Amino acid sequence: MSDGYINSKKTDDICEDVCGQGSKAAKTISRLKCVLKGFDLRTYLFLFVLMPFGILAIYLHGQKFTYFFRPLWESPPKPFQTIPHYYNENVTMESLCSLHGWGIRDSPRRVFDAVLFSNEKDLLTVRWNELYPYVTQFVILESNSTFTGLPKPLVFKSNKDQFKFVEPRLTYGTIGGRFRKGENPFVEEAYQRVVLDQLLRIAGIQEDDLLIMSDVDEIPSAHTINLLRWCDDIPPVLHLQLKNYLYSFEYYVDSKSWRASIHRYSPGKTRYAHFRQSNVMLADSGWHCSFCFRYISEFIFKMKAYSHSDRVRFSHYLNPRRIQDVICKGTDLFDMLPEEYTFKEIIGKMGPVPRSYSAVHLPSYLLDNAEQYKYLLPGNCIREKQTGFI
Repeated sequence: MSDGYINSKKTDDICEDVCGQGSKAAKTISRLKCVLKGFDLRTYLFLFVLMPFGILAIYLHGQKFTYFFRPLWESPPKPFQTIPHYYNENVTMESLCSLHGWGIRDSPRRVFDAVLFSNEKDLLTVRWNELYPYVTQFVILESNSTFTGLPKPLVFKSNKDQFKFVEPRLTYGTIGGRFRKGENPFVEEAYQRVVLDQLLRIAGIQEDDLLIMSDVDEIPSAHTINLLRWCDDIPPVLHLQLKNYLYSFEYYVDSKSWRASIHRYSPGKTRYAHFRQSNVMLADSGWHCSFCFRYISEFIFKMKAYSHSDRVRFSHYLNPRRIQDVICKGTDLFDMLPEEYTFKEIIGKMGPVPRSYSAVHLPSYLLDNAEQYKYLLPGNCIREKQTGFI
């Protein structure tokens, strides 16, 4: 028998002797000492340094790891068939329709703009002024509940006087929230969109009318809507490619916003939704300004209220000073990596969104009232200190 085996055997016997003596607490300590005698320095480092550090890193940054490795477990969606968008104010509508491969109608289609409303008063004002010349009926549904089941005031109803300019063309409805705790927020969102379908029928929508399906902050350009209402043979469902902005029109992200869509209404078939419904998309059709709020309190409200509220993983995300700092840096409110499908795109978009100093081709109402809405324009990242509606 080798010396190594004898020494090991002796150590085990000694441990058994020690562990069999003394009080219960002493026995526990003795057993631990006996167990640890067989470990070397590298094992100690793994158990007491590397493993706790790894657990902490997963806790703090697990979501980042998931998003970074997204290309390994999720394939990119099928590419859109993008239709080139031709426009100049000096070109006739007949020529513009022809450039797109469409004919021209004898009279324009009616247009219905339908939205779910939460608290985006300023963007709704900009949106409705942009679309006003070409929309037949503005349809808006408001709930006393957020998608996450939080109670909220009826903001639009309380500020209805600000929107008197659309009153003759307005169909406004309210709906009571179901306030079901723990329910997936997308269930409440889908429920409200079903009710919006009913409100559209009350508004008088008919076959072949144009229906704009988009969130308040997804604003189609006026000339896009005018083109589609005058041109014949346009696709029955057409997604709109919008320029993506974050916090204001100072931070231009990309042109990958596609959820806004235009539908030639078909009774019994058209359903209000906010997901991909077609493979065809019209290029450069407007603006998507995400988290574009005047007050910090409105940022906090949306972070807790919208369908992705699970991204608020830590309470300090809602700290007003942090939010203000994030806005001026152009970084992510939820400390997330870009939602992309290739490592190249993820790495290319990591870090702050670059500032844009261009205010060209923005909604005309916004520029006509620049002083009132200066927080939406380049160079004005500091938010006002009023508490907003909350």
